[in-house]
Amino acid sequence: MRRGRNGSGIVGWIIVVVVLSALGFMAFSPIFEREDPKVTLSQEGYWNFQDPIHVNVEDASGLKSFKATISTPHDEWVVVDEHTPSHEMKKSFDILPPKGVRRVEATSIVLKIEATDNSLWGLFMGNTYKQEMTLIIDQRRPVLAIIANSYKIQKGGSAIVIFKAEDANLQSLKVETNFGKTFIAQPFMKQGYYASLVAWPVQEASFSATVVARDKAGNEARNAVPLRLKDHLYRVSNIELSDQFLDGKIAELANTYEQTAGVDDRLEQFRIINEKVRADNEKIIHDITSKVSNTMITEFNPVPFYPLVNGQKVADFGDHRIYSYKGQQNISQAYHMGLDLASVAMGSITSSNGGKVVFSKPNGIYGNLPIIDHGFGLYTLYGHCSEVHVQEGDTAGMAQEIAKTGLSGYAMGDHLHFGILVQGIEVRPEEWMDSKWIADNITGAIDNAKVIINQR
Repeated sequence: MRRGRNGSGIVGWIIVVVVLSALGFMAFSPIFEREDPKVTLSQEGYWNFQDPIHVNVEDASGLKSFKATISTPHDEWVVVDEHTPSHEMKKSFDILPPKGVRRVEATSIVLKIEATDNSLWGLFMGNTYKQEMTLIIDQRRPVLAIIANSYKIQKGGSAIVIFKAEDANLQSLKVETNFGKTFIAQPFMKQGYYASLVAWPVQEASFSATVVARDKAGNEARNAVPLRLKDHLYRVSNIELSDQFLDGKIAELANTYEQTAGVDDRLEQFRIINEKVRADNEKIIHDITSKVSNTMITEFNPVPFYPLVNGQKVADFGDHRIYSYKGQQNISQAYHMGLDLASVAMGSITSSNGGKVVFSKPNGIYGNLPIIDHGFGLYTLYGHCSEVHVQEGDTAGMAQEIAKTGLSGYAMGDHLHFGILVQGIEVRPEEWMDSKWIADNITGAIDNAKVIINQR
């Protein structure tokens, strides 16, 4: 009898262990995972009933089935119905209007989505995600019209475009270019009107710009900016590196920059400073000067920039510099993205136009560097300063002394590196130093736009 009871006890314990093991397996095994599939959609709230709604589904156990249904008060259509189990953890679907139906009379539709995974949880039925949402149907493109713009743009230069954009569900406005840069437009004068400065980078062979208005439903309107293109031939300088330069300025800088720590080879130090350090410094500049306010512009009438009294040009903007050393060609290359001006040692640098100081500290090869935001995406920078008299957050007034010229950073003689940027793109300072150019290409277009807007 005791043996029977002992045998029953052992069997009981075995059953308990098996059950607990099974429960543990179900609790921790991936095939018994208990999370519903994660579903994300490209459209929420609005749809143009034309472009596909992209649906991404993620699940650790893979997808067993996916179903999407569109319904109106009078009709219902199954637009996706897939029942092919897959072990892929990510799957995508496109929801399109029902075949043969391009328009609906209803102002909205109901979209129902159901996704079930391959999990054995829930009595082997899996986990199911269900969602039902109402989408407002909007099939009208935004109203978009260019009302004024600069007549031309020069390679390395700037221009302006002013346009009208209206849509009850307007989501975004931008000016796209052929080289990947997007310029952001600001509200201009009255509701429904916008303006943006644009720029043609020195390194780009061609230029085109298109205003793009997009609403929440995905409808899009596009207008090309009718700018006449004017090429400009920039200087190419072949520069022979000297031992004096490598042992002097480069050795001095190499001892201060993190990027050259532990590098002893003089030419490698030069390459790193001329390329890596420069790129790091310019990224800081581009990030700061790419910011655009969303405040409405009512006035923009800059005077010509003249930052250094009696300043003489000592280096050109856009100069493509190619370096060699004792027969070794093309050691390194760089573009000089400012205008170098020199007068006297520690010459007085002034801000010709007022603005907010958005940067004021050392920045690698640029040395002590104040940057001023003049509004409308237009920025000026002042490199190699020996002294800086403004701090971040200060407001610089017209004709205010902001710094002194110097030798800080990658400078071989006392001078000012003067740069102008439009939404993070370096442009020809000479244009913004010329009152006729400003009137013909910027303020003239603004005045024309004001006349048109005030007549409406």
